[in-house]
Amino acid sequence: MALSGNGLDQTPDGNVATDIARRQRLLSVLARAPSKDLVSRWKQTGLDPSVELLRGPESGLVALQGRAGGTGQPFHVGEVSATRVTVRIGSGQVGHAMISGRDARKAQLVAVIDALAQDPGHAELVEREIVAPLEQLERAADARIRQETAATRVNFFTMVRGED
Repeated sequence: MALSGNGLDQTPDGNVATDIARRQRLLSVLARAPSKDLVSRWKQTGLDPSVELLRGPESGLVALQGRAGGTGQPFHVGEVSATRVTVRIGSGQVGHAMISGRDARKAQLVAVIDALAQDPGHAELVEREIVAPLEQLERAADARIRQETAATRVNFFTMVRGED
């Protein structure tokens, strides 16, 4: 894989932006997935690469910033606990993970899947067997919550009296 001038890995077609967006989506889906669903999907793949821990798992606090109205001055909202891990799999790919919470096992699994997704021989399997199903589960859960919320919606209206 060639490197671009800024040091980012390029896809075979040379589109760095597409590769970055694909990896952001992958890491986002994996980080938000419930641990039990992630482990279940992982076990179904039958993959078992050799893994070398390069960093972590390390747990700590990450500062959160917000903006008034979404565009105003940034302000400190608080902290959230997070766990990060960096691994190298046997084929040489390096995977990273940072998840909210202190689940070191989940963080390590996300990093391993990230590394496998960078391996051309496993990328399609990871997408088909892990990422896409987890994304569908997330969409279904979101739709269910929206439906439950919509059922409790109250519409207020004002009736105008005929006298002025």
